[in-house]
Order: sequence, then C-alpha cells, then structure tokens
Amino acid sequence: MNLYILRHASAGTRRVNPLLDTRRPLDKDGKKHSLYLAHVLNAMQLNFDLVISSPLKRSLQTAQLVATETGYEQNVLISHALSPTATFAQFQRLLRECEGHENVLVVGHNPNITAFLGYLIAPAATPSDSPDNARVRLRKGSLARLSYQRGPATLQWLLDPRVVRSLYTTSMKSSRRKISRK
Repeated sequence: MNLYILRHASAGTRRVNPLLDTRRPLDKDGKKHSLYLAHVLNAMQLNFDLVISSPLKRSLQTAQLVATETGYEQNVLISHALSPTATFAQFQRLLRECEGHENVLVVGHNPNITAFLGYLIAPAATPSDSPDNARVRLRKGSLARLSYQRGPATLQWLLDPRVVRSLYTTSMKSSRRKISRK
C-alpha cells in the first residue's frame, strides 16, 4: 500500500478554548496551499483509492480540498484515529482496515501524525519518545509518501509546503521564451 500522510494546512492561531479549536477552519493561506498541493499531485498523476481525515474542521477541509481537486469522487471518511488525542494503536488499527487499498491519504495533526510517521519508519518495541524512533518534521501542509506493508515502512518522498509552492509556480509559468522587444 502507498500511504500518504498529510498534515493539515494552515488554520491561523490556536484557540485557547479546546471546543472552539476543534471548529477552527483553514485560513486563506491554508486553502490556497491545499489547492497548490492538489495541482502538484495532479501533475504527478496521483489518484487516491481512499481518503481519511481527522474529525477536526481544519483537517477535514484540507482533505476535502485535496481529494476533490485530484478527482476523488467518494466521501472523505472521518476517523478518530487521526485526531490529536489518538494513540499509535488506534492508528495501526486504522491502517489494518485500509489494507485492501493501493493509495491511501490520511490527514491529521501534529504532534501525533508526525510521531506516527516516525513509528512506521523506525518501529521501536514501544511507541514512546525514545531515540530509536525516526524523527521527521512535518510542517503544516507537508505530505509524506510511504511504501507500507507489514513491518517497517519505507519513506519514498516528502513534500514540504515551500517545495509545493515552488513546483506550483514553475508549472504555472508560460513555456514560451521571453524575448526582448527593442
């Protein structure tokens, strides 16, 4: 299975009230970045068989924008295994349920989605903050592709938001050469 792990895009500043924070939507930059990412994924000819999101609004919006723009026609599934309070055991259970799919996109939050990525790449005896686990930095809007079977996953590539922006802007430039007009 090709597992794509996406951290939700920018959603502004965190709210003090946890209930209000769960309903925090993407900001203008987050929506724009999600569309840029979808454009880059389309250029790479990537399609998803299954898209799963955390129940929080900012994550669901990111998943829906990317899924819709890449041609995913089914509903985005919601899983509490991707919420900020989820455990690695819940995430593993979710992955076992997805085994029949080839390309799966999961959208979640820091710090657990980054920790889950590290546990998949370099599993330890127990998922804890030990030096045995791989440490990967996922900025808001970062996408990682893993080749995942049973056992340790292999990190294929990681798209940072700055790389996505660069790829988007270079793909949108005209292919015609600029000539001077004298």
